[in-house]
Amino acid sequence: MSAVAKRAFGARASSRAVCPSCRRQQRQQHRTFANARSPASPPPKPPSSGFAALPSRQLLAVSGPDAPKFLQGIITANVAQPDGLPRTDGFYTGFLNATGRVVHDVFIYPFSSGSGLPVEDNGFLIEADASQMGRLAKYIKRYKLRAKVAVRNITPDEASVWHAWDDTASFSPQASESSMVLQDPRAPGLGHRVIQLDGTKTPGLDLEQSNEDAYTIRRYLNGVPEGQDEIIREQALPLESNMELMNGIDFHKGCYVGQELTIRTKHRGVVRKRILPCMVYSRDKAAPQSLLYEPGEPEGSPSSDPPVERLTADMIPGETSIGRFGKRGRSAGKWLAGIGNVGLGLCRLEIMTDVVLPGEQAAATFTPDNEFVLEWGEEESKSSLKVKAFVPGWLRRGLDGSQQ
Repeated sequence: MSAVAKRAFGARASSRAVCPSCRRQQRQQHRTFANARSPASPPPKPPSSGFAALPSRQLLAVSGPDAPKFLQGIITANVAQPDGLPRTDGFYTGFLNATGRVVHDVFIYPFSSGSGLPVEDNGFLIEADASQMGRLAKYIKRYKLRAKVAVRNITPDEASVWHAWDDTASFSPQASESSMVLQDPRAPGLGHRVIQLDGTKTPGLDLEQSNEDAYTIRRYLNGVPEGQDEIIREQALPLESNMELMNGIDFHKGCYVGQELTIRTKHRGVVRKRILPCMVYSRDKAAPQSLLYEPGEPEGSPSSDPPVERLTADMIPGETSIGRFGKRGRSAGKWLAGIGNVGLGLCRLEIMTDVVLPGEQAAATFTPDNEFVLEWGEEESKSSLKVKAFVPGWLRRGLDGSQQ
């Protein structure tokens, strides 16, 4: 057994020391607290162009002579170019655990010594969920063994993460001595990642500065999950999270932690659930025909007696089950996160969409008239909203291509 495999086996064995039901309860309590935010007016529609700081994301540096080879063995993407040399462009990828579940979704940016970072050797900046940086560093050090690599947290004042977009024109920000730029590969038109190497400064972009809510709404409308509240740590599968369709997995590279289940699912299994953009709406309204962010929707009836509480997507606890409206049966999926009237859900394709899975002649139980509902809270004060899933064009094209 290889050293990395032994480490993976050890990590899996140690996790069994805690009662599985207790671990699930702890994760659910954490996500419910994180996702069920206090009521507030939904943010306005995101502008068609702008840039925003992403305080929810932070950076970790992995440097040293063995850094490319080391990362190659623990991430889902390929660190090497076709000629075998380490790639020089940034890319999207993930870290998995030994059972093939996602533990971190990340962007990786190669850098050279003298780039302005407080790091002596060449290496890679890893951008991940800011709340998980301690876990990420611990995960990387677990597999380090004798590899000549150094791991260092990059503070926000040393380098910061931004996102820029412009739907009105051909927009391509340029890297400079003080910044790195990556066109976001996860979905067409999503925008560009910008790493500002002097975190105390704002990127020099000819756009109006916006905020992270605008970026998040754009992500939801494009069906792009990010972070552990949406790609649930040690529970989400990379293919159910669309990572292969977001250019985060190389199926032709060598071994890496968690590869076995990922490859087997790709070539032998059927992915029946996918993360999809969803729109929530009031129970007394008709199903929407197109996915739109509307800050005023959904809403209750403040003029009624007693007043009906206004419900928004960010009030829905994470992992709330999606049921069939007016019917019984197995769950159609689960809610992940949202803002206003849009969000993301892990949805069963054959129930909530018209997507035809491989080996099937038609969507098994989907009918256009079916509606779905989210219910949460105590029995005596239960809240509910209807929910509809949509399949973005880029995702539908990817699914069609993967089935041929």
